[in-house]
This record gives sequence, structure tokens and C-alpha cells, in this order.
Amino acid sequence: MPPPPPILLLDVDGVLNAVRRELPEGWRRETYNGFVLSWDPTVVARLRELHDSGRVELQWLTTWTEKADELLAEPMGLPRGLRTHRREGESPTGYDGERRGLPGWWKLGAAREAALDDPQRRIVWIDDDLAEPAEDTNAWLAANDHVLVVAPDFEVGLTHAELDRVEAWLATPDRQES
Repeated sequence: MPPPPPILLLDVDGVLNAVRRELPEGWRRETYNGFVLSWDPTVVARLRELHDSGRVELQWLTTWTEKADELLAEPMGLPRGLRTHRREGESPTGYDGERRGLPGWWKLGAAREAALDDPQRRIVWIDDDLAEPAEDTNAWLAANDHVLVVAPDFEVGLTHAELDRVEAWLATPDRQES
């Protein structure tokens, strides 16, 4: 039996949902749970292909928690039923507005848990909040070279160039970088 693929921890806001006034050609904009989301369907299609081909296992790591699967997955073009990480004790009500980079950040706890569940498994962590991580997040990332960090610009969202970097990293399992 082949080993499981790397995990891809996926955020929504600032990653799939770019904060843009004007949409580039081909982009979509819809309102979900009272929030306006704007995304590039071609980027989402690449994420889905990575998952469907077995090159990664997509998992939600977003303040949208279960709402990402319930409200966003199908309209955006992602599969339903992905594993969803959420803060311990949190109710699955969706976005809660928590600020990034604070010590004890719940997303860092979820990433640590994912890494501990299978220490041999590589992780791609895509979150715009990783552009300026807190000291504890930085220390954990520095000690875990099997984690690739991708921190999109929240106004631009995840780009094809960033996905090219992910695919190059996935194609070189001997090389560990972050």
C-alpha cells in the first residue's frame, strides 16, 4: 500500500477569497453566509486536480471551519467531505474574525496536530496569515522542514506561480524546504 499523500492545509480568506474590488477576467464573485467572496476558478481547479489525482490530501484550515465544506466547496469547484480542522471547543458557526499571528494561534495547534498524526507525512500549509507569523509559529515552522509554507498576498489570493512552487516541491520528495 503506498504511503498517504502530503496534506495540503487550505485557508479561505486571503487564499481562495482574494480581497479585490475589480475582478480579473474569468474570476467569480458570490455571497456566502453574508460574506462576499472573489476567486479564480482556474486556481481552484488546480487544487482540485492535485487532490483528485492523489498528489495531496486537501484539508480545510480556515475560520470558515465546516462552513467551508457546507457552503463553499461545491460552488468554488472543490470536493465536499474534506477533513476540516477547527479550534477545540469552537462551535461550527463559521468565520469568527480572530486575528492572525497571535501566540497560541489555533491554526498552529491544528497544523501541529496534523504533523503529529503522521510524522512521516509532508505538509503544504497555504495561509495568507503566514506572511508574518508569530514567534511560536515561526519556531515550529523552522523546526519542521517537511512543511512547505505558501503565504499569498490577501489582496491577490493564491496564484498559479505559487501553485507551480507547490507542484515543484511535491515532485522532489527528497528536498525539504519551507
